This record gives sequence, structure tokens and C-alpha cells, in this order.
Amino acid sequence: MPTLFIEGPAFWAATLPGWHSARAVFRGEAAPADPPAKRPSPQMLAPAERRRAPDTVALALEVAAAAVEASGRAAKDLPCVFASAHGDLGINDYMSATLASDPKLLSPIKFHNSVHNAAVGYWTIGTGCTAASNSLAAYEHSFAAGLLEAATQCAADRQAVLLAGFDIPSVGALGSVIKSRELLAVALVVAPTRSERTVAAMEWSLAAGEPAPQRPLSEAATALKANAMADALPFYEALARAEPESLDLPLGTRLALRLRLEPQG
Repeated sequence: MPTLFIEGPAFWAATLPGWHSARAVFRGEAAPADPPAKRPSPQMLAPAERRRAPDTVALALEVAAAAVEASGRAAKDLPCVFASAHGDLGINDYMSATLASDPKLLSPIKFHNSVHNAAVGYWTIGTGCTAASNSLAAYEHSFAAGLLEAATQCAADRQAVLLAGFDIPSVGALGSVIKSRELLAVALVVAPTRSERTVAAMEWSLAAGEPAPQRPLSEAATALKANAMADALPFYEALARAEPESLDLPLGTRLALRLRLEPQG
């Protein structure tokens, strides 16, 4: 199993606003935020853009910036992978409903935020990043697929890669067929070599067959399981525990991303 290194884990949920908060709660050292935090407001956007930015963009930019800052790297130099199971369901529901009722009222301003790569577009423009960037969706396995993509790029190019994953609640008619609740976003940097910012070494491989059973989630993580990015929760709880740990992140019914995490410090 090849080894890569994790830097700058970042996390955002309304009850766990930031990795410092999430890590303490996952360890049983603190309680979730009460009242829940308001959605993040990414400072890299101009004030007018910040107000107009949809939740998907706000979440993605918040955790991506936190991960890069914690890694000590330069955002403009980092290739990046942005993963989301559904993209911006609110805007897509608005567009679908408007097309069905009165297409002439459809606002073209909304369209550019309806596509899956909207968040990574804001990121590369805001940071001046000219490195390779991409976005992907793999339904309920989107974090695992994003981590596999980031790890593959990092191993092939021997260059650190930023990964950000995010999803929001489903609404309207789409909410009857696509299930996602709450706001959840995560990010990290995958690096080819160990550094002073490394938090864990990660051995990784693909495993065929039934994924190994997962360790039960904490109460705080279980409360977020209805979000479409929930497949990231076992990984972040493992990082929080800071213990040697093996886990399988399913990529489908008969394939998993098999990981071995070793804390570094």
C-alpha cells in the first residue's frame, strides 16, 4: 500500500463550525455548538459576491481556505479536487420550477452557480490558482471518490493536492427524490512527503468485495449522517481520535478505498 500524508484537515457544520471544534466534539471533549453557527462567509470574495454566493460556494471556499492555511502551502500552487454529491440543489430546484411555470422569469445570473464546478471556479479565480483543478460527483460516495482522485494525482505527480467536499440540504420538488439535510463541508491537503504540518500518514489501496464494517459514529457525527457528504464522517472521526486505524470508504457495493491512518506529531 503506497503512503501519502494528510495536512490541514478542515471541517464545517453548523453544530461543528471548524476543525478545532469538530475534533474536540468527536473526541468527547466538548459539546456541539448551541445555538448552531450561521453559514460561513468566505473572506476571499468581495463583499457583493459574498452576499450573492450560494451555500455551496460559501462552504467550499471556507473549508478549502482553512485547509490551505493549516497546511502552510500557497493556494495558487495547489492542484485541487472539489467533490459534491449534488451540487447546488436550491438553485437547480429554482431553475426547474421556473422553467415549469414561467420560463421568461428565469434569471441567467443564477445559472453559473447551478453547475458542479461553480465552487472550484470561484476558488481558482479568488486564489489566482493556475494548477490543475477538477470537480466530481459520485452520489453517496463523493468524498471517497474525491479522496481517491486527490491521492492518485498526488502519487502520480509527486505534488500536494487540495481536496474539498461539500453538500447542502435538498429542497422543493427535488427534495422528494434527492435526500440531503444540513450543511456539511470538509477539506484537506494530500502530500507526497511528510512535513512539519503532517497530521497523519495514509496508506491507501483499492479493495474489491464487501467493505469492512465501519466503527460506529459518535452522536455528533451521527446527527450529520443525513447530509450527502456523510461518507467523509468516518475519516474525520478517525483523524480526530489520532490513533492508528484502518477503515474502508465504500466506492460502491463491491469496491472500497482501503485506508490505514497513522497519526504523526
